[in-house]
Amino acid sequence: MIVQAASHIRGGTSANESESNVAARRRLLSLPPEPLFYSDWERAVFIHYEVDPQRLQRDVPFALDLRNGRAYLSLVAFTMRNMRPRVGGPLTRWLFKPIGTHDFLNVRTYVRHRGEPGIYFLAEWLSNRWSVKIGPLTFGLPYRFGHLNYEHFHERGELNGEILNSSRTQRLSYRAWFRERNAFCPSPPGTLEEFLLERYTAFTRRGKAERFFRIWHPRWRQASLDVRIEEDSLLRANWPWFSEARLMGANYSRGVENVWMGWPHGISKLANPPGRSVLSAFWEMP
Repeated sequence: MIVQAASHIRGGTSANESESNVAARRRLLSLPPEPLFYSDWERAVFIHYEVDPQRLQRDVPFALDLRNGRAYLSLVAFTMRNMRPRVGGPLTRWLFKPIGTHDFLNVRTYVRHRGEPGIYFLAEWLSNRWSVKIGPLTFGLPYRFGHLNYEHFHERGELNGEILNSSRTQRLSYRAWFRERNAFCPSPPGTLEEFLLERYTAFTRRGKAERFFRIWHPRWRQASLDVRIEEDSLLRANWPWFSEARLMGANYSRGVENVWMGWPHGISKLANPPGRSVLSAFWEMP
């Protein structure tokens, strides 16, 4: 099935920091000794859909963060490079090399828990088998192995991607192009674009264990895209309601460097007073 959309998500100009970005950094640093990792997130394509909130909510264990009564889901295709612990220097950087760089496809929606806005991953496809084993155990992330091929060459205006499941029987493929070449800028505060791109907390559930972790980075400098979905059987096979999703548009960012990635915490930590050690939260994680 081929679906094509001109972006309804517009770019714009604003300062390098916004209230939500500053608040996200403050939340992450409120639990020392954050962060746990640094990494670079490169050549990111965001593809946005509007979905039926009632059907989506059945697959999401946290309350959806609706905007004007509407629910959204985004596909985020990017390369994570050079993930390394904040402490340990060259030795820990070397130890993390086997899992430090690989491609991602995140399928995420927007939630709010105890007043904190965030995202919930319905699934994440990765090209690294080691990470697929580690992520669910440590962070509760819904990792799946897949075959990912990205051609995100903004330098020549080519943004193509293909993701296959592990058995190569389901596929997502897309092509996108810029509305305005090199018009990279942060999302204006208060816009739908900022709502969809600027998220800094992830909530996860694996079995009965509910966790969250926080991240921080400078605001995405992005440009609006027009996008063509050439096949989406990977998504329809996993979520039948996706056949009724409405493609809204897309954005592209060249990436952000030195992303701060926080520790995983038990969900009860959100309700605890500040000042307790992050290590105690880690060991009390359900």
